[in-house]
Amino acid sequence: MRNKEDILRHIKSESHKPVSMEELAEGLGVKKSDSRLKALLDEMEKEGKVVLTRKGLYGIPEKMNLRVGRLQANVKGFAFLIPDEPGEQDVFIFSEDVNGAMHNDRVIVRLYHHMENGYRREGKVIRILERANEVVVGTFEKRWDFGYVVPDDRRVCRDILIPKKGKKIANDGDKVVVEMLEWPKPGRSPEGKIVEILGHKDDPGADILSIVRKHSLPEKFPSKVIKEAEGIPESIDQEEVSKRKDLRDLTLVTIDGEDAKDLDDAVSLAMQENGNYYLGVHIADVGYYVKEGSELDQEALKRATSVYLVDRVIPMLPRRLSNGLCSLNAKEDRLAMSCFMEINRKGEVVSHEICRSVINVKERMTYTDVKTILTGKDEELLRRYREYLEMFKKMASLCEILRRKRLQRGAIDFELPEAKVKLDESGKTREIVKIERSIAEMIIEEFMVAANETVAEHYYWLEVPFLYRVHEEPAAENITALNDFLGAFGYYIKKSRSGKVEPRAYQQVLEKVKGRGEERAVGVTMLRSMKHARYAPAAIGHFGLAAKYYSHFTSPIRRYPDLAIHRVIGEILDKGKLMGRRKKHLTGLMEEYAKQASLQERIAEEAERESVELKKVEYMRDFVGETFSGHISGVKSFGFFVELDNTVEGLVHVSNMNDDYYIYDEARLALRGEHTGKAYRIGDEVNVILTGANPEERKIDFELAEE
Repeated sequence: MRNKEDILRHIKSESHKPVSMEELAEGLGVKKSDSRLKALLDEMEKEGKVVLTRKGLYGIPEKMNLRVGRLQANVKGFAFLIPDEPGEQDVFIFSEDVNGAMHNDRVIVRLYHHMENGYRREGKVIRILERANEVVVGTFEKRWDFGYVVPDDRRVCRDILIPKKGKKIANDGDKVVVEMLEWPKPGRSPEGKIVEILGHKDDPGADILSIVRKHSLPEKFPSKVIKEAEGIPESIDQEEVSKRKDLRDLTLVTIDGEDAKDLDDAVSLAMQENGNYYLGVHIADVGYYVKEGSELDQEALKRATSVYLVDRVIPMLPRRLSNGLCSLNAKEDRLAMSCFMEINRKGEVVSHEICRSVINVKERMTYTDVKTILTGKDEELLRRYREYLEMFKKMASLCEILRRKRLQRGAIDFELPEAKVKLDESGKTREIVKIERSIAEMIIEEFMVAANETVAEHYYWLEVPFLYRVHEEPAAENITALNDFLGAFGYYIKKSRSGKVEPRAYQQVLEKVKGRGEERAVGVTMLRSMKHARYAPAAIGHFGLAAKYYSHFTSPIRRYPDLAIHRVIGEILDKGKLMGRRKKHLTGLMEEYAKQASLQERIAEEAERESVELKKVEYMRDFVGETFSGHISGVKSFGFFVELDNTVEGLVHVSNMNDDYYIYDEARLALRGEHTGKAYRIGDEVNVILTGANPEERKIDFELAEE
């Protein structure tokens, strides 16, 4: 017996029945009293890899009609189990079967039935492996000699009782952090004590700070991490420079947003005599500074990603690295990983080179400036960047070639509008600006995708431990539900002859719906029908990009998987190949990295989305009573949602539609007047009056304006 894999392998070999400790020890050739065996089994039980029965036997969850995973609760009380096993169908759990588990807890669920006859899987929580909500953020409501905290995340579902002895000096309406003391039980509320007061709910900054605490996002780096970062020399070691390809005379530029400070990537482009493009994608060599197992590395893995909230960035690496030593600032020598690709007129990469380099970025360009230069509308900019004009034109040309090739192979191109929230000095929303994706953004997007694919395929064929960005095809039941929705508009996701759904089928619908009123609603629904992309140590393909090999290579300052593969690349460049123990060790690390990065990415996305939605609702409070024009983005039995041009969305409740009785027509996704026959469908343009905006509940209410 050496590790958990050995134990798991032996239990699976006895898959016809669970095994006792005695049987397991005998089969593994160790003593029953072996403390290491017991310790490993205890860990595996907590992880949900094995289940200990009431009779003291160890079994595999799947063989016992059990599933292990994370609970995703709904505000209405029911929940879903998101299984640990990638690609496995979620399990629906009724509110009465949640058994005291809370949102994001890791649990074991017993299945009621499987997927026969097209039924969804349903189950019951039988064991809670790990509690996710040791602390909860919410608003304190004072009572006589006690109080309640109403969680900001309503998926937690239960208000938390604060006994008098557990009540820090908090006032009614304060945003607080609560430490859980008693978990919920049938008929009994959870209890907790206030450990931090963030300020009154209306105080500037308290709202975003609540999101930071809710998701346990780290505000500061540990002192030992800062000390290690400060100990890195400012100047580049000349001996290191001598080992690298010197590209400091090459014309390189960065192209980013105006407010970007962590510049991961630079690009170069030249034309070859045979008419092919020679594209260079140059990425900050963060792996040179962040060594495997160092204090910086451990903290970076813990965070796994930078988090971009509306009023702050919570970086993966200390600012000395993210904004300084590793950022590809113009006119400064920087260490990089470069991927050169020779690309023909069909968009095919006919040859490539991956190397360590030293670079010096010539210009720090912005998306706005590049777009303006390419449209030729600003004479001053054209004069200032005249020596780069031809290169930018060639970049735009190559971008179109790469994009056309990607779409031809079936990649999905969602063009859903996004918005940027701009704040004033006090942290209040000043403006919501709709973001338009221009040719400048597309240039960088296509170049980065090309590099990510090239790197992934190169190291796949070398058969080295690696991290891939994977995206599995949608589940069958999600396609069925999507087609039910699309059918109301006359669209349909077709399957191939083999019965599979190909990404091309999604793109075909997106092209048909382009420019129509229902375009956004269809796009959003299609996106939600797909699985969430994640990281994995195996290249199982990327459905959305229609790519067989894909990795994240281009952002090591803000994403840990990129940093992890940079170190593997560096090791291969140095040694040529990986051997024995080292290869096995790295293989194990990739499993750990994939799991942690995927988890932290989901947390970051949720926090970022919440901060934007919160500030959108806060902004709309100042316009209560005003009339807006928008499009119906969704229809339910209780009303319909309207999206304004600035991407703000609110509800027109059916109870406020007073000119008729409205009946929900599910087949046509419409609300139809019983007497007038008037109908409201997705995509219809309507005028609405803003009647309410509640930032705490992220809720906006509209009423129809009189025609």
